[in-house]
Amino acid sequence: MLGIEAIDLARVQFAFTISFHIIFPAITIGLASYLAVLEGLWLKTQRDTYRHLYHFWSKIFAVNFAMGVVSGIVMAYQFGTHWSGFSAFAGSVTGPLLTYEVLTAFFLEAGFLGVMLFGWERVGRGLHFFATCMVALGTLVSMFWILSSNSWMQTPQGHEIIDGVVIPVDWMKIVFNPSFPYRLAHMALAAFLSTALFVAASAAWLLLRGKQSPEVRTMLSMALIMLAITAPLQAVVGDFHGLNTLEHQPAKIAAIEGHWDNSSGEPTPLILFGWPDMAGEETRFKVEIPVLGSLLLKHSLTEQIPALKEFAPEDRPNSTIVFWSFRLMVGLGMLMILLAIVGNTLRIKGRLYESRRFLLFTLGMGPAGLVALLAGWFTTEVGRQPWVVYGLLRTADAASAHSAVHLSISLSVFVVVYLAVFGTGVIYMMRLVNKGPSDPSSPALGGPGHQRTPARPLSAANESLTTH
Repeated sequence: MLGIEAIDLARVQFAFTISFHIIFPAITIGLASYLAVLEGLWLKTQRDTYRHLYHFWSKIFAVNFAMGVVSGIVMAYQFGTHWSGFSAFAGSVTGPLLTYEVLTAFFLEAGFLGVMLFGWERVGRGLHFFATCMVALGTLVSMFWILSSNSWMQTPQGHEIIDGVVIPVDWMKIVFNPSFPYRLAHMALAAFLSTALFVAASAAWLLLRGKQSPEVRTMLSMALIMLAITAPLQAVVGDFHGLNTLEHQPAKIAAIEGHWDNSSGEPTPLILFGWPDMAGEETRFKVEIPVLGSLLLKHSLTEQIPALKEFAPEDRPNSTIVFWSFRLMVGLGMLMILLAIVGNTLRIKGRLYESRRFLLFTLGMGPAGLVALLAGWFTTEVGRQPWVVYGLLRTADAASAHSAVHLSISLSVFVVVYLAVFGTGVIYMMRLVNKGPSDPSSPALGGPGHQRTPARPLSAANESLTTH
């Protein structure tokens, strides 16, 4: 396929499926916690605004949850079909970790999801709130195990290699590997940020269309409070995460910084912009600030960070990709902080809901959390290359023996099916958002008619796709 090797197509296909998948769990994690907060506030204050918002966002949560489950199942199969070398080498670690996710998170969510979505008038208030909290907890537990597995691939420990296969020897070290705490916190905050921006943009859209209801105003207000807390905190966690990466994956940091050479003996500058040239072993057209790279990454005015030329060419990540994906993530993060500052300043001045320019800014920032999340994952995963398990198993040795023709066909099928299925789901969610929250005098007990027993989460979102 256009001269692309099979290994590249396998990587592209997995990157495509995981990029589609990750956006749904991120919103699921954030919305589940948001729903728990909304129901808790309703129980405490008895304000109908919180109840209306709960029913509105529970429908969007149901659609999002269903798409996340479906897209996640596909990825699990790809470990065996496309990455059999990885499964054979490290399956004794990653297999149990993913099993723990199913035994804890999936069972927790499955046990309480039906009560949460369809039990509003069938169980007591306390039990329903408990079910909502358990679903929220389940999403966080799921994230815990997934991040533990992926972090072990970044910073493996607690194992031995016998006859070319990883053998677990210390599960505490495997689960709580060196990069895990930082990556878990970073991902959790990214999920909350993505959801807060989604909620804020939804409110901004409705306000711009003249829907000045208490529910819409509350949506925007709560989202901005969450942004004000999580956006600055994410910057702090990101700094700690970067220091941890420098310690355990120095080549990744060198690639992110586009830093090639330490021969001058000078402290490392921070390159703001440029174009890393992998073949020429230099960053072209660079705009840099002297010493700032050493200050940020070494917290020193004299120490240098590792340079790409200190690593063999075959061990270098693709600096061109991670250099820009990292800057996209950081740039969007700075805009999130700006959005929180401007929004809460307008709140103090009493102009939060009337400033059209701010509402347009908020609407435009709606996808920013998910784009930054994807950019961060690209930085993490491409920066780990050429390793699947860092320092232990190369990507080339992890792939299954498929031809480029077979992989190009399967990739094409995935693109068409994903765009059709998940595109439809996203359009449906956007139409739900477009309708806005209303007063559900009789919350749904099932699908259309509300008398039958619901069979799937999507039954909670019973609106027609047709517009009125």
